[in-house]
This record gives sequence, C-alpha cells and structure tokens, in this order.
Amino acid sequence: MTELKVPCDEAAIRELKCGDFVEITGVIVTGRDAAHTFLLEEDREVYRKLLDGTVIYHCGPVVKKDNGEWRFLSAGPTTSAREEPYQYDVIKNYGLRGVIGKGGMGPKTLKACEEFGAVYLHALGGAGALAAARVKKVHDVKMLDEFGVPEAFWVIEVEKFPVIVTMDSHGKNLHDDIRENSEKAYKTLLERE
Repeated sequence: MTELKVPCDEAAIRELKCGDFVEITGVIVTGRDAAHTFLLEEDREVYRKLLDGTVIYHCGPVVKKDNGEWRFLSAGPTTSAREEPYQYDVIKNYGLRGVIGKGGMGPKTLKACEEFGAVYLHALGGAGALAAARVKKVHDVKMLDEFGVPEAFWVIEVEKFPVIVTMDSHGKNLHDDIRENSEKAYKTLLERE
C-alpha cells in the first residue's frame, strides 16, 4: 500500500504504476459534469490554486449540516466516462495530479496523464458510506447555490482514502487490458458452442 499525501508534485505521481493500491491523505475536491464545464468556460485562477497538485473526485455526495458544519454521509464515486470530453483540459489547465472515479476514462485522459504527470484512481463503487468515513472534514463548498449538492465543488480533507491506480502516467490503462481480456474470453466461449 502506497500512501499519497496531497497536494503533491509530479515526481510523486510518476512513481505510481497501474495496479498500485494507494491511500490518499490531504485535501481533495469533488467535481462532476457542471464543475468540469464551469472550469473550461473561462480561466478561473481561484480554482487553479484550489486544484493545483491535488485530485478531483467524481462524486455526488450525500451531505448533512449539523451545528453549522457540513459532513459527508455518503461519498461513492460516480461514473467517470462522461467527463472524458473535459478531463484533458482540466488536468492541463488546473495542474491536477489525479482523478478519482469509477469505470475508467478514455484516450484523451490517458494522454493528459502521460503529458502532465497525473493518474486515474479507481474508487470502490457501492460503498459510499465507507468512503464517507474517510472524509474527516469539509473545508469549503463552492457553487452550491448554482449547481446543487451533487454538482458543487466540495473541498474535503480525507485520510487514508483507498483507491487503485488504473491509469498511470506511463501510458498504461488497466481498463483497456480488462476489456481486451474479456473480449478474448467471450470469443473463446462462443467458439466452444
């Protein structure tokens, strides 16, 4: 298990390889469809400072406000593929070192990981309450009124948040490998009939 403290530099990310189990500790930011579109509409310096060296988490959390403070009740990953049209430019323009989600991403994101030193980190789907237990503090929420709870930028501090590197900065993509192996197995099964 590798512990990754964020924010981090490119060298720390270049050491990670596909298949590595990682625990993230530090401040990360959630962001989904509205957030990615918003980031690319124009240059947003305040968000560059927020995202530089850290990770964006494709997550639409379930939250509750107690005594004036937000807390996460569920923090499971959402499907990342729909962010593929935006992710290259978000990584490039905002200095991201990683993306957390589920299901993997496509060739544009992999290219960004290679060029700029980033990784795609797969989080376990269906375990939102367990993921929320790793969120130790909500530091801020941005664009809550405009986007609503699931789409807002939640600035959260996580401790030992578990993920697996499935796309690395060296051009390896485990999602492609799994797809190819599955197709081969499927063809083999069809040939047996």
